[in-house]
Formats: sequence, C-alpha cells, structure tokens
Amino acid sequence: MMPCWPPRRHLAALALSLPAALALAEAPPAGSDEAPPESQQLYQEALQSIAEGRKNDASATLQRVIENEPLHAGAWLDLALIQCALGHTAEAERLFAAVEVRFDPPEDILKLIAEAREKGCAGWQPHSQSSFSVGRGIDQNVNQGAREAELLLPDFLPKHDQYSTLSADHVRDLTPNGSIGFVQYQARRYDQLHQYDSASLYAGVESPWRFGRWTLRANAMLGLITLGGQLYQRLSQVQLRVGPPLPLPGSWQFSVTGGLTHVAYTTLENFDANTVELRSQLSYRGGDSYASLSLAAQRDHALAARPGGDRHGWQVAAQWRRRLYGELIGELGYNRQQWNNERVYAPGFLDQVRRQASHLWRATLSYPLTRTQSLIVEGRAVRNKENISIFQYNDRQLQISWQWQTP
Repeated sequence: MMPCWPPRRHLAALALSLPAALALAEAPPAGSDEAPPESQQLYQEALQSIAEGRKNDASATLQRVIENEPLHAGAWLDLALIQCALGHTAEAERLFAAVEVRFDPPEDILKLIAEAREKGCAGWQPHSQSSFSVGRGIDQNVNQGAREAELLLPDFLPKHDQYSTLSADHVRDLTPNGSIGFVQYQARRYDQLHQYDSASLYAGVESPWRFGRWTLRANAMLGLITLGGQLYQRLSQVQLRVGPPLPLPGSWQFSVTGGLTHVAYTTLENFDANTVELRSQLSYRGGDSYASLSLAAQRDHALAARPGGDRHGWQVAAQWRRRLYGELIGELGYNRQQWNNERVYAPGFLDQVRRQASHLWRATLSYPLTRTQSLIVEGRAVRNKENISIFQYNDRQLQISWQWQTP
C-alpha cells in the first residue's frame, strides 16, 4: 500500500506558521483512496478539528487513524506537527523520525520537517487576528420614516443623510483546543442627524467540542449599544450550535443552533425582553463559492407591559459569495424577518394586532488591494411591510469602505 500523504494545500497551510497554522488549515478530502473507509472518516474528523483549532482533539483522532492505518503518512506528519505546536519536542521528534524512516517523503515534506526542526517546538502560542475599517456612505431613510408621508408630521417623514463608519475587531486563542475570545466595535456618525449616531461594543468567548461524530460550538456574548451619544441598549446572549453526523457530501454542512438573548433598554420603559431562537442552517463551501440557507423560529417574551405584548416569528436568510473575476469577490444576501404580536398594539389608539414583515437585500463587491488591505462596496435595500401603516418604511444605503487585516 502506498503512503497516504496529506494534500499539498493542507501542507502549505501548516507550513505558514507552525504555532498558528493548525488553526488556519482547511479541511480538504483525505489523501488516499486506498485507506480504509473508517480511517478516511477519522482523518476527515481530524482535519476538521485542525481547521477549528482543536489541537488536542485532532491529536487524539490522528492517533486513532494511525492505529487503524499504520501507513497513513499524512496522519503521522500532521500528528508530528501538532505535537510540535503544543511544545512536546521529544514526541514531535520521534514522529518526524518515524516519517523519515518508515516512508519515502517527497522533497516538500522533507523541507517542511526541516523547517519545523529549525524553528523548534516552543510550545503552544495563542494566535490572534485583528481587522480595522473606515468607510463613507449615504442613507436614504435614517429615521425609518413612514412611507405614508402625507399623513404625518415632518419629524416622522423619511430623512436622508451621509455618514462615516469606523469598525474594529480582535480575535485571540484562549486554549490549545480551539476556545477563542473576541471583541467587536462599530460606530456610525451622520453628518447632520447626530441624534441617530450609533455605536456598539460586543465581547464574548466561544468554545468547540466534539462527541464522536457530533460537533458542538458554544458561545456567550455581552454587548452595549449607544444611540445619539447615550447608552440605549444592553444585550447578553448564549448560543449552542450542534452539527449532527448526517451523510452529506464533503462540501456541505448542516447545523442546528439554539440561543437565548436578553435585551434591556436604558431609555425606554416596558421594552425589555427575552428572545428564544432555534435555527437550522445548510451551507456549501467548494472552490471559489460559498452559499448558505438558514431558517429560524423565534419567541420574544416581553418582561413588562410592552405594546403588543409577546410576539412570535420566523426568519429566513440566504447568502451567496463567489470569486467573480481575478481577485474580485461578489456577495449577495437576503433576509426576511416576520413578527406577529399576540395583543392589540395600543388599545384606544391603535386597535390592531401588529404584523411585521421586513425584507433586507444586500450586495457587496470586495477587491484586495494588498495581502492585508481590501476595498469594499456595499449596497442595502430594506422594505418593512406592516399591517399598521405608520410603521411601514423603505430604506436604501450605499457604502464604500477600506479594510485592513493583520497578517
């Protein structure tokens, strides 16, 4: 039986930077059709663990691959690189020597092993990545003014303005097994309508697990949102995403996510609420394309005498991204949100049970200027349709931004 080496693009990812590359590696098909089906499946699971940064899980799975298929050279090499990245120098050297003695490594494998030995196995080092962007845009309906303009006071008519944006985010490994921490900040400042200036700050942690062929990913997040320079909303959220072992092609993934979100308003009374969501998602990733489709059921429980009381709803979202020409990347997105209240919105004033349906269309073009810088143009269109006419509104936005990412 011929040695089973990992695909070259997987090796290239591992060779980028031994301490961090294991978290960046893709999960391509297994290396050899001659390997037993069980070994192929285990190797796929190991590559998925590598892609998710779960080095300890990947190490245990690769050891099982080697037990089932002793000539799986790719598993030997990946395990050696993981042990080196974790700082287990003696074990990594034993595995490197076994690869050299038991197999006939090609030149690029020998070069990779030599580079690993030269750099040394200094132990696990947390990988981090940051991005920063600034942009300019125009918003046709900043205040979500009603469509039936002739029936309303001037303050409730649609108002348009230009704006500037600033955003930054930072992600950092917390453990060798894929747990991460993240911080995100976004701000928008209008040229004239400063009462609608907004900013948001989110911070959270996320951890992946694997139980057999089941994958789990849990996260917790806290957020603050300001409006017009004042604290407007506090948010806390917990989510658990489960990936069941369905017999899907390698390019497809399916997951189910359950979440609980608590929102507290600091400038509004009776609007605090808890929202429970159950979401299913099917995604495809292959070549230069990515697509996803998700469907969610939601229940929003008011914690006080909110107008309309509790509400239930559903959401459907679709996304498609593809390399269009050269380095130019295009993306299309659609989102529909439906909310149905359970009680009359405002007895004696608006004697209707509110039914809301909002549609969001989004189109984006992204072009890399350098390895770390990109130019992004994004257009958005919103159509909010309701049975209560004063809440109906349309909006269009166009934004151009520059983004910088750390290598």
